[in-house]
Amino acid sequence: MKKIKIFQTLIIGLLLATVVSCTKKTASNESVLNLAVSSKVKGMDPIYSNDRYSSNEVARVYEGLLEYHYLKRPYTLKPNLADGMPTVSADGLTYTFQIKKGVMFHDDAAFTNGKGRELVAEDFVYSIKRLADPKLQGLGYWLLDGKIIGLDEWRAKYAELPKADYTDEVAGLKATGKYTLQFKLKKSFPQFLYSLAMPFTFAVAKEVVEKYGEEFLNHPVGTGPFLLPRFEQSNKITYTKNKAFREKKYPCDGSPELKAQGYMADCGKILPLTDKIVVNIIVESQPRWLNFQKGKVEYISVPKDNFEAAIPDAKNLDPKFVEKGVRLSVTPSLDVTYTAYNHDKKLFNNVKLRQAMSLAYNVEESNKLFYNNTAMPAQSVVPPGIAGHIPNYKNPYRGSGTPANIEAAKKLLAEAGYPNGEGLPEISYDCPSSTTSRQTGEFFKKQMAQIGIKINVITNPWPELQKKITNRNVDLYGIAWGADYPDAENFLQLLYGPNRSPGANGSGYNNPEFNKLFASSATMQDSPERTALYEKMYRIAAEEMPWIYGVHRQSYTVVNGWLKNYMSTDFEAGQGSYLRIDLDQKKKLLEKF
Repeated sequence: MKKIKIFQTLIIGLLLATVVSCTKKTASNESVLNLAVSSKVKGMDPIYSNDRYSSNEVARVYEGLLEYHYLKRPYTLKPNLADGMPTVSADGLTYTFQIKKGVMFHDDAAFTNGKGRELVAEDFVYSIKRLADPKLQGLGYWLLDGKIIGLDEWRAKYAELPKADYTDEVAGLKATGKYTLQFKLKKSFPQFLYSLAMPFTFAVAKEVVEKYGEEFLNHPVGTGPFLLPRFEQSNKITYTKNKAFREKKYPCDGSPELKAQGYMADCGKILPLTDKIVVNIIVESQPRWLNFQKGKVEYISVPKDNFEAAIPDAKNLDPKFVEKGVRLSVTPSLDVTYTAYNHDKKLFNNVKLRQAMSLAYNVEESNKLFYNNTAMPAQSVVPPGIAGHIPNYKNPYRGSGTPANIEAAKKLLAEAGYPNGEGLPEISYDCPSSTTSRQTGEFFKKQMAQIGIKINVITNPWPELQKKITNRNVDLYGIAWGADYPDAENFLQLLYGPNRSPGANGSGYNNPEFNKLFASSATMQDSPERTALYEKMYRIAAEEMPWIYGVHRQSYTVVNGWLKNYMSTDFEAGQGSYLRIDLDQKKKLLEKF
């Protein structure tokens, strides 16, 4: 048997070598940004862009009032479709924006003579009402829930009626002039501006929505730098440059360290810097890695199974990659991985059961197996790098695989009423269908078996998993959350009771004390007092164990040498327009592949 396997391996290796050799010297004269992502997206409607994959695609076509400055760290908001930052009233409750003049929607049959019309303030009023429309069940309404005067009431009114009337005025959301947009808040909400940089609130045109109806999610028509005439569920999405895009330039200012690293070489150039973006949807990690090695993908996160070969010392690239001009980008991520309980199910209202399961889960071994020991085991919900994280806190129910952990878990399980797992039904664990996610599920199953808990691992395509979570058709599910904006509130709101599905609180956790603290902190400006409330919630989230916490990850990304201006970021939406392909360098470097 060994000889057969060795022979097969040699044949496969020769075939791969042939394929790789055939891909050499194929650089095109067209500037094409080739990307690879691991999951399909649900569609191109901004109000449903509640995951990183969907929001990144939506943001190639659509735009919002604000965006993150590409070259500033810490992350800083700047105007995008707004003509400057807003004026804010003395009481901090009224925000007034001027809209850029001359911004045009993409040409489409929905408009008169097929020519895109000018964006106006009323487009944002319409777009945000769509997000609030109870009939549409937009997945980002949690952002604005309880914040804009009259919007919740408008939403409630039309929940009982057949159709929402978008001409019905909302006191806190008005176009006070053709290019003037005004928001009036019920109370102070320091994170409000962040919501206007998120795809949920991006501008859509009423004419396009009405023309295509339910098919609107497949007909993206925005104001952005790239065009996509029709979205189809396939393994490739191809965007072309919007030649009528307004004059938007690559920044000439930014953080000094980024300037020193050469990130301002394209200062003043007109965006976007590429003619086409091709997004390849490749679910499995090994085909993505192979495509990168062939020079067919510009950058990729290093798969766990290739980590040691690519980065032998966990710090530096193997010389064979360096010789090809590949560079390594390593950055901490504002994120947390976790296994969530469905708190709608009576079984998981038992805190001792939740604590027992957490203690039985060996996060240290998980870090080694799935993150090459590069991540930080999470003690609670808030990641390092933002106020609200407690650096030296140790979760008493955080397991690391020791015999003492397992014995303590068994004791807690008995106190929960299920000695050695007796009386517990088999519990389903839902996760994405990628190889790593399946392996993570099987690891979780083995960990729970140590204390007598039976787990059934169920894999799902990403959109299907999201649907199951929203509809509460899960027991446990494995997932991760990356920051929507750089504030602990964005992580803590995942456990805020009123944010339950279809809001961001997919687990349905509902703790009155936590809710009260969250509501109090949500109206406070950044201050030691607000940080203290964040830390109280951090401790509650640790000790109550509404989730089994995984890790806070680091991003290890390899980048081909011909790609300019790439940097790892927690906020990728809109990044594609800043990236440039050096075609001459690509031609030279491909000779080495």
